Amino acid sequence: MAQRKIQFINGEIYHVVLRTIDGIKLFRDKQDYLRMIHNLFEFNDINPVPSVFRMNYCRHLRFNVTRKDLVTSERLRQRQKRKLLVEILVFCLMPTHIHLLLRQVQENGVSKFMKKFGGYVLYYNKKYERKGHLFQNKFQAVHIRTNNQLRTVFVYIHSNPIAIIFPGWKEKGIKDFKKAVDFIENYKWSSYLDYLGKSNFPSITNREFFKKVIGDAKKCQEFVNDWLRYKHEISSDIALE
Repeated sequence: MAQRKIQFINGEIYHVVLRTIDGIKLFRDKQDYLRMIHNLFEFNDINPVPSVFRMNYCRHLRFNVTRKDLVTSERLRQRQKRKLLVEILVFCLMPTHIHLLLRQVQENGVSKFMKKFGGYVLYYNKKYERKGHLFQNKFQAVHIRTNNQLRTVFVYIHSNPIAIIFPGWKEKGIKDFKKAVDFIENYKWSSYLDYLGKSNFPSITNREFFKKVIGDAKKCQEFVNDWLRYKHEISSDIALE
């Protein structure tokens, strides 16, 4: 990744977006999503991470090792105690980009963590027999300074998958409120399910922070749904014009 002008400060929070080049599809199957989930957890470490997962993934392709075997192998792996580069507060994997809400806990932690995404590029290029860059040179980063910004970005990131079923919904509004709500509440590749109290990938995110900013699972759900309800009303108003 190219060096950024923004200064990342320990204890501060940043909304980070990493996009592919020319809209390349980032995830072609379920295993790609799981690989990225693995990276979010394992690479958030100041120590180098030997990828037993990669070796087991190759065994999975050759010998039909099950996903359960991979998980078991990871749990049995001996390693140093993890020392986090960042706290991941929110995440969402989209077809061509990734949203992360990060709080830096180590010096240059955000930059070091994002640099490790090069490991996914190596995996992706090898699997799909391609060469070259996958991500844009610079990831986007916005410094989040207030609680209002935090609440807004919490909704923004977790509602992002709605674009998969309703393209342009942020400008046009949501025609089917229930469908939108059902979709994000069953979208596996974000932290929203864990915030709703459904154990999905609970080891990745620090959810205690937002309990103080927004509240419990019910409050988080209400906060997101209020925004989606507003976008639904906008869609209705546009239809009447």
